[in-house]
Amino acid sequence: MINKKINSVEAAVAGVTDNMTLMLGGFGLCGIPENAIAELVKLGAKNLTCISNNAGVDDFGLGLLLQQRQIKKMISSYVGENDEFERQMLSGELEVELTPQGTLAEKCRAAQAGFPAFYTPAGYGTEVAEGKESREFNGKMHILEKAYEADFAFVKAWKGDEAGNLIFKGTARNFNPCMCGAAKITVAEVEELVPVGELDPNQIHIPGIFVQRIFQGEKYEKRIEQRTVRPR
Repeated sequence: MINKKINSVEAAVAGVTDNMTLMLGGFGLCGIPENAIAELVKLGAKNLTCISNNAGVDDFGLGLLLQQRQIKKMISSYVGENDEFERQMLSGELEVELTPQGTLAEKCRAAQAGFPAFYTPAGYGTEVAEGKESREFNGKMHILEKAYEADFAFVKAWKGDEAGNLIFKGTARNFNPCMCGAAKITVAEVEELVPVGELDPNQIHIPGIFVQRIFQGEKYEKRIEQRTVRPR
């Protein structure tokens, strides 16, 4: 019986060291691997390159790693609501590679599928294309984008089993699925971990072959990045 269950978050992040490249799932604060991020802060690894759609907020998500100056480079699609991210970027303390959102997702998917690179029209004619090969397809110019190379991918799912099969809930199914299997080691944290055979095969979004470690997280805050309400 395949069993990828890890009994603690400490064991789940074991092997992360200075200068590694990490993928982290989520969009805004939706579906971020909260427990893994908190443990990475405790671990204290420095000079990390983090691939994530954004960097959380100042005091939550990847913002916690930025506070501790553990990240040397962010590969993201936008700065978002994180003032510290913006400050470090503008001051030159943090290297930032802004990438079109669809391109970021596809670079993850390419790594997941084992493709070294792909062509996309996104970014052609802008600074995104500087230094990259370009080629015309069907009368439209495209640029060559290389797949990401990462040491660890940390993702968050709603439910999983001990073989690593995952089910995502709602919009938490964002960058998480395409990061599974896109790094040397994929670590999945789930709200509910069940024995093999308890998940409906027709409901599984990511098969366990893409996951090396899985653990059940605790105390999910599920904070809303920006709460908006209607006036009465």
